Amino acid sequence: MWVSICPALPEVYANSGSVQAIVQESGTKVTLLDTYFQDNHAGWVVGAGGTLLRTEDGGETWKSLPRRTNVLLTVVSFVDDKHGWILGQNGTILHSKNGGKTWLPQISGTNAMLYGTYFLDSQRGWIVGERGTLLYTADGGENWDDQGSDTRADLFGVKFVDANMGWAVGALGVILVTEDGGKHWTIQQTHSPATFFDIEFISPKIAWAVGTQGSIFQTLNGGKTWNDQTRPCGAPCIKPSDLVKIHFVDNTNGWIIGERGILLLTKDAGFTWTESEPVSSVSLYGLSFPNSTTGWAVGDQGMIVKINQVDSNVKK
Repeated sequence: MWVSICPALPEVYANSGSVQAIVQESGTKVTLLDTYFQDNHAGWVVGAGGTLLRTEDGGETWKSLPRRTNVLLTVVSFVDDKHGWILGQNGTILHSKNGGKTWLPQISGTNAMLYGTYFLDSQRGWIVGERGTLLYTADGGENWDDQGSDTRADLFGVKFVDANMGWAVGALGVILVTEDGGKHWTIQQTHSPATFFDIEFISPKIAWAVGTQGSIFQTLNGGKTWNDQTRPCGAPCIKPSDLVKIHFVDNTNGWIIGERGILLLTKDAGFTWTESEPVSSVSLYGLSFPNSTTGWAVGDQGMIVKINQVDSNVKK
């Protein structure tokens, strides 16, 4: 049975040019680590202490679902309207086959913290986590196999462009690539000590990886070479914000969120990135855009922010 969380009046936290950010009342102060919206109305949020929130009205109201676990939940993701996964601490995997009405545990075979996932369809998917954890399922998570990453670095993000080509990113500048569906993984050189938290491909050749101290790396050749596109620190230079999530809504329009509420936007396929006013007073970790102009970000202290791009020139 859902516990209703009463909404407060929305607070416009930032209104910078073409970007408007509205703080939504989550009803909690715990750290929220990820969000996924299936459309403009139906969305999910996960976080510390087994927190699982649900909205059916675009975040006007959020409802807390009964906890399936008390561990830290790090990821919520759906591959279609019915099949979704939640990941977390101690190798936790929860799976739904009915659009999130019920969540049942799956056996991961590890006690590692799990940080990222990508599913090609309802059957084939990958999970990455701490200490080089890299798992694969071909049967919707009924069985998870360790593919062996040959690294002990924590892995935070994973992305496939088809059944064969995929990448995983993590600590110590690690970017792994596979050309055979994960049977073999090799390290691509970035010559960077940065920890990469996320990776995004808009084609089999063009991708970005983001991470600590404002790191933005781009490849134009499928990762054979990675070019440092980190923006100048500015003057006076303080520690650049860590960048945690990157998402492109189409081939030209993309978003990055991270530490201290930073929000970056590109309208030219990453050639330039524009920094909006901070859209939050705290760090943001999860990002979901169900369409090209409306998205949600979540972070510390129960923060949920609805992001609207109001520029009439953006693609729809």
